[in-house]
Amino acid sequence: MVTGAARGLGRVIAATLARERYTLVLADVSDCAATAAEVAALGAEVWPSRIDVSSEADVLALASGVRERFGRADALVNNAGVSLLVPAEQTTAEAWRRVLDINLTGAFLLCREFGAQMLAAGSGSVVNVASIAGLRGVSHRAAYNASKHGLVGLSSTLAAEWGGRGVRVNAVCPGWIKTEMDAEDQASGGYTDTDIINQVPMARFASPDDVAAAVAFLADPARSAFINGVALPVDGGWVADASWTSLRLRAREP
Repeated sequence: MVTGAARGLGRVIAATLARERYTLVLADVSDCAATAAEVAALGAEVWPSRIDVSSEADVLALASGVRERFGRADALVNNAGVSLLVPAEQTTAEAWRRVLDINLTGAFLLCREFGAQMLAAGSGSVVNVASIAGLRGVSHRAAYNASKHGLVGLSSTLAAEWGGRGVRVNAVCPGWIKTEMDAEDQASGGYTDTDIINQVPMARFASPDDVAAAVAFLADPARSAFINGVALPVDGGWVADASWTSLRLRAREP
């Protein structure tokens, strides 16, 4: 089960899991037809579904449909999310609620419903796509940061609750990724490619494939059977590096 599958990282995650022979349920508020066609061409059985993850009614209907069609979900990837680049003092309550509803409440609803299926079966894996903004503070992103910090906390809590009953819950925390969301955020004037490259010790953006590989690893019980409750940075060393910019850039010199 992959949410936010219509484009960007979600689409790459779906294709990566298709290559690993998963049957895929794709969910997005937008049409998933293009992603469905791509993963079907890779040989995967696929069921696209158009839902709003922040709607409890939509999530309940999707969970019921998956139960009827497949019996249960073995892995859930909570990838759906939205960004917001606004100074905290200018963030409206409406904008705040929208980000939290999609990025955090939606993930909780999906965890609750699909986690119940996994708990009944005694096995399963949940991978929540958080962010390094869930591990650090990034200016002008109060709602987004709060939602991703909450998602990391939710992952830890569910790992503690469910691990003893066979269900693992982990988070991946990507750095900045070259996707449509990045293009939209840069268009607002919030930052440039150089800002990101200068911040990352590996001197590049994350690629969607980098993050999708981490998701596939955490979803697979054969490769990550005893990994539970982690918040895995996929960030090229961003959160590990406390250097100031000029020192970081000097460290790249031969």
